[in-house]
Amino acid sequence: MEYTFPVTRTTTPKAKPDPNNLGFGKYYTDHMFIMEYDEGQGWHDGRIVPYGPLSLDPAATTLHYGQMTFEGMKAYRNPQGRINLFRPDMNAKRLQKSNERLCIPPIDVDLYISAVKAIVREDADWTPSVPGTSLYIRPFIISPEVSMAVHPATKYWFIIILTPVAAYYAGNESELHGSHIWVEEEFIRAAVGGTGFAKCGGNYSCGMIAAAEAKKYGCEEVLWLDAKEHKYVEEVGTSNAFFMIGDTVYTSSLTGSILPGVTRDSTICLLRKWGVNVEERRLELAEVLEAAKNGTLKEAWATGTACVISPIGLLKYKGEDFPINNEKVGVLSQKLYDTLYGMQTGIREPEMEGWVVTL
Repeated sequence: MEYTFPVTRTTTPKAKPDPNNLGFGKYYTDHMFIMEYDEGQGWHDGRIVPYGPLSLDPAATTLHYGQMTFEGMKAYRNPQGRINLFRPDMNAKRLQKSNERLCIPPIDVDLYISAVKAIVREDADWTPSVPGTSLYIRPFIISPEVSMAVHPATKYWFIIILTPVAAYYAGNESELHGSHIWVEEEFIRAAVGGTGFAKCGGNYSCGMIAAAEAKKYGCEEVLWLDAKEHKYVEEVGTSNAFFMIGDTVYTSSLTGSILPGVTRDSTICLLRKWGVNVEERRLELAEVLEAAKNGTLKEAWATGTACVISPIGLLKYKGEDFPINNEKVGVLSQKLYDTLYGMQTGIREPEMEGWVVTL
């Protein structure tokens, strides 16, 4: 089912930024989508309005108890000048699971996709066409309810904002490099039974201290270990982690502390389609480091909407460096990137039916 929404257009459109100097999240488009929820009424009054500040009471529950969820998506300009979305249904379904964990009412998949399509169409001319660029889509839910009581709110806002972006990491997305990763020993990202599988603000703010520490040692990101034993590898920063040992690719199973990434799922589907053996299981850090020492760790990479595929060139653990593939981009990492990014941008025909939605 396709939903439609009224539009109030801005009377003061902004100047478009230089597409060759976008950065990430520096510029925002002319409009945003907003929809409200009230207990007993459900989600209602979805609309597109001029982009602008929100008015929140200082006692809004979101500000005090962090009851919020969000998603991350991208829209790409294809060679025909139209706009591609990549697997938006996956983001919609993941938001439903995040909402359930945070006691936020679910949003129907068709309603979510219709809202995304509507705002992207409205600000379509903000979607850049320079290689390596895209229109980043940020749907999120907060509560404006005024209360100091610690219980689920009865009022919410669902908002979508857009920002034209360059690559998440410095440099062009098409120029991959092996990143240096700090293995975190002290802090944890998430524990089983917590909110690690959900996209909510607290999961990200609690990881900033480790990311800052990693940068002190010349590393771009953090490899998180499990919360209970600090023994098993989990995620790389805000991305899912993959390790190719011998002829098998390993990634952590969805234990409840792992985010079910859209790019993670896409990577697994493609690898299996290509005949590559993939195992989703708990993988010990010791196994990864030993494979790095004896040369059987052929490749490693992180996956995510922002970075697509980010090869890992080196792990730093307890003062020791563990290079992977001589810090070069592996053949499989490059193939995955070329295929996924090619499908997203329309440079390549989709290898999987229904993954690309063209507006």
